[in-house]
Amino acid sequence: MNRLAAALALTAIAAFGTLPAQAQAVRTERTISLDLANQIAAGAVATCQASGYAVTATVVDRSGGVRAVQRADNAGPHTLAASHDKAFTSASARNTTLAMMEGAQKNPAAANLVYIPGFLLVGGGVPIKAGNDVIGAVGVGGAPGGHLDEQCAMAAIDKVKELLK
Repeated sequence: MNRLAAALALTAIAAFGTLPAQAQAVRTERTISLDLANQIAAGAVATCQASGYAVTATVVDRSGGVRAVQRADNAGPHTLAASHDKAFTSASARNTTLAMMEGAQKNPAAANLVYIPGFLLVGGGVPIKAGNDVIGAVGVGGAPGGHLDEQCAMAAIDKVKELLK
């Protein structure tokens, strides 16, 4: 039995000893620039204002860190936190918050997502993609319905689509 244990130990050492050589030490990730984040935030606020909605738009990078915030005149104070949490949720899950909300309504297991700190399953959070890479997300809060917040976010992303290639 001792020979078997020694053989297994040597095999494990050999196997794990090769892992660091194969592992990638440094990764390169794409993320949103400040200029692009400001353009999207401003575009979302302007689109909603054109429809008569006073909103806040927050843009986060791929890891959920805030890059830009724009708050329309007369936007309620709650819109700051709502837009942030929608953007954070969308960047984290790499999905729209409206799709996540609908999924949680249909799937009891997904309903537990509401207990993750900072997650907000209400429409208005949209991932920002460059090709297949999620480079950030925009969250919009303050329109009279999450679907309207999402429309403003999508319109803002659409305005800069040429920069996302």
